[in-house]
Amino acid sequence: MQMRALISVFDKTGIAEFAAFLESQGVEIVSTGGTKTHLREAGLSVIDISEVTDFPEMLDGRVKTLHPNIHGGLLGLRSNENHMATMETHNIKPIDIVVVNLYPFFKEVNTDKSFEEKIEFIDIGGPTMLRSAAKNFQDVIVVSDINDYQTVQNEWQEKGSVSVNTKKRLAGKVFNLTASYDAAISEFLLGNKEFPTYLQASYKKEQDLRYGENPHQKAAFYSSNITSGAMNNIEQLQGKALSFNNIRDMDVAWKIVNEFSEDQIVCCGLKHSTPCGVALGESAAEAYQKAYECDSISIFGGIVALNTTVTKEAADKMAKIFLEIVIAPDFDEDALKVFSNKKNLRIIKAYQTPNDPLEFVKVDGGLLVQDADLAFSEDLEIVTEKQPTEKQMKNLIFGQKVVKHVKSNAVVAVNNGMATGIGTGETNRIWAAQQAIERAGDATVLASDAFFPFDDVVKLAAENGIQAIIQPGGSIRDKESIEACNHLGIAMVMTGMRHFKH
Repeated sequence: MQMRALISVFDKTGIAEFAAFLESQGVEIVSTGGTKTHLREAGLSVIDISEVTDFPEMLDGRVKTLHPNIHGGLLGLRSNENHMATMETHNIKPIDIVVVNLYPFFKEVNTDKSFEEKIEFIDIGGPTMLRSAAKNFQDVIVVSDINDYQTVQNEWQEKGSVSVNTKKRLAGKVFNLTASYDAAISEFLLGNKEFPTYLQASYKKEQDLRYGENPHQKAAFYSSNITSGAMNNIEQLQGKALSFNNIRDMDVAWKIVNEFSEDQIVCCGLKHSTPCGVALGESAAEAYQKAYECDSISIFGGIVALNTTVTKEAADKMAKIFLEIVIAPDFDEDALKVFSNKKNLRIIKAYQTPNDPLEFVKVDGGLLVQDADLAFSEDLEIVTEKQPTEKQMKNLIFGQKVVKHVKSNAVVAVNNGMATGIGTGETNRIWAAQQAIERAGDATVLASDAFFPFDDVVKLAAENGIQAIIQPGGSIRDKESIEACNHLGIAMVMTGMRHFKH
């Protein structure tokens, strides 16, 4: 019996050539709508789908392949005599090859089209045909990826057929695609207002990475099919390929500088997912210089992020040391010329502020999901007799924005718009405070990511000239810390919002 292929594709890249190959192998081609027209214009003989279904396309193309003559031809087991007899009784011809790719819902969901317009990009017939063919992969070759046209053609030419193992792999790719496709649609319809019974995840691999956190670990970068976030809206202008650690660190650094408004120029130096220096400046060059001076040792080999255009003056300063990445919303042409002398330095232009609404943490056998920590307390309460000065209050708020992104327990010491001391990842708050104060030298204020369970941090702060503290509050011993501040002449501000980062 002559083999039959059903071809219906949105992306027509390479399809005429692949169909021509199938025709050269004696395969009969059935097609639909625009694909049929495209193939006929390429000089191929094509049977219209309506000749197979004996039913016209209808409902603006919503119904054209949802028919027993199609799915019977896909699902009938060739080795099952009853199946074949039933197909013969109803004049259903087997379909041996299915070539389908889907309406571009992944792309269109992130456009400014209306909700109703986006709904029309939800493919129904395509996934249904793919799933039917994939279930019966032992009898049907199913191709959902244009990159597999050549794979099928090469094996067919070499061996005269396509192996069961290849058919199985192609079928697996179908269910991988349709699962992600349906997940994107689910997320589109449900939104992020609830945690659904089944967690949908729709991501596409952008690239394999050299390795993970360590050379013995494999890694890849996947981009969300539905969320237009910061890390899938970047452009690499020069430098080596990004690594696992690069992307992870860059994400944190970019989030920190985006805590600040457009009228505040800020620079963050970061190493091992931890800021080592953050500073405000009147220009990109000044902000970088001050961030560098926060910790000139740790920034070596680190990442620099700015929330403003990088100028030649700033680039000249950065070029003096070894950096892995510079990420910013834009770069002057003269700055790019400076960086071009450092071929391996990765220059990243970021087009979007952080926008991902959810955070995921993988644990062995499960996944923890939470809302992203996008909040920032504006409800500040001064709880001490001493009031912070205007300058101190600006430094306190600056410190609060930085400490939010430091691993807990975290304390940040600030002076003159510079996070000069960052105490991070300690198992108790006094050690984090000791780290921050020791590294800071001349800091005037402290910011803590969580409340003080004891008054020891206040006493340590007083011993080292700290004049004001900002912390969430909420401890049953808040009164002890407040009384210590009053006794030692320190201003304390409470935010009512904790920012643990594990």
